[in-house]
Amino acid sequence: MQTRFTPEQLADPATARSNRILRACVHCGFCTATCPTYQVLGDELDSPRGRIYLIKDMLENARTPDARTVRHVDRCLSCLSCMTTCPSGVDYMHLVDHARAYIEQTYRRPFAERVLRALLAAVLPHPGRFRLALRAARLARPFARTIPEPRLRAMLEMAPRRLPRPASGPVPRAPGTPRMRVALMTGCAQQVLSPEINAATIRLLTRLGAEVVVPPGAGCCGALTHHMGRSADSHASAGRNIRAWMAERRGKGLDAVVINTSGCGTTVKDYGQMFRDDPLAPEAAEIASLACDVTELVERLGLPEVADPPGRGLRVAYHPACSLQHGQRIRDLPKALLARAGYAVVLPAEAHLCCGSAGTYNLLQPEISGQLRRRKVAALEVLDPQVIAAGNLGCMMQIGAGTGLPLVHTVQLLDWATGGPRPPALGPAEQEKPVPAAP
Repeated sequence: MQTRFTPEQLADPATARSNRILRACVHCGFCTATCPTYQVLGDELDSPRGRIYLIKDMLENARTPDARTVRHVDRCLSCLSCMTTCPSGVDYMHLVDHARAYIEQTYRRPFAERVLRALLAAVLPHPGRFRLALRAARLARPFARTIPEPRLRAMLEMAPRRLPRPASGPVPRAPGTPRMRVALMTGCAQQVLSPEINAATIRLLTRLGAEVVVPPGAGCCGALTHHMGRSADSHASAGRNIRAWMAERRGKGLDAVVINTSGCGTTVKDYGQMFRDDPLAPEAAEIASLACDVTELVERLGLPEVADPPGRGLRVAYHPACSLQHGQRIRDLPKALLARAGYAVVLPAEAHLCCGSAGTYNLLQPEISGQLRRRKVAALEVLDPQVIAAGNLGCMMQIGAGTGLPLVHTVQLLDWATGGPRPPALGPAEQEKPVPAAP
């Protein structure tokens, strides 16, 4: 793609990088075949190629974006399926990140939208505030259908009816001499909505010989605010993590930073790029190089062979989160680990398409998100599974709102297969009737 940025514009590092990304695009349109929003809306401007044209025009002319441009950029899920498809290697992720930050700096949204986004940024990344907000939402949930504002209604409907107890107690120690020492990213929303995922992660990694630590000061990865274009907020969150983990690494040492929410993992692995022009750049790059998904670490440690795992033959529909398969390019490993643990793993049709969660997308774009959820749930339910597994909490919450099937994290099934407790979502053991895998 030909661009016409001025030398003065190219003096800005972010613009210079976007220029290189834009020039890599050859207009082939392969991305439209795998873009979820184009699939459900059929509008060229709701495809990566269409958004690239809008972003180019906005940045090249240094203009205040209009409502149409903002609408189509906002509709992007950042699922990154287009990057998996693109034969030219267009770095769409960093281009749309730049566009969102630019929009946040130059565009004045309607008052209600400004308030909504500010509220999400102020609450979701902070577990204490988020828990209080969910308790309040639970009281208002019975009146959700009477609320005309679809985004507020979506927030209330997504609030769980019951909140699990917060995790408590010391982190267990690995028996004998640990094989490695790793920091677990406990995250923000996951601590509140499903602390059992972190507990299962700690049990499994400890059983495999890793010493797991949770350094004080680490928290939200910054993804939620990053994808809203709120760079100052996202960098503040990420900076706290970098400093906390580097303090641990310089102290007793760290071999890895393990992450069990793939959306967070994609962001942490990108810290080197996020902080490339910041004094924290060297430390950010080091942390990014240490970051790994929990399935990557389990593979490194080695999943033990179990003669008769408790869930043998359980039919598991595996949903590959976009941030895992497209963002981190981890596709076959989770399925392989589940199969090695004795489960009968099946994959839905259109597995490359997003479920519609995408961080805060299901709250900010509930109608499109709902269409994608229905499409994903139908593809999963037709497999007749006994349980759906995923590696990202957002996907679990999104899909779970549209199906009666139990949703569990991949690590919970691996923990169960190697000696951990049965995942609570599966219910009592007597309900279990293993189903043979499809031929």
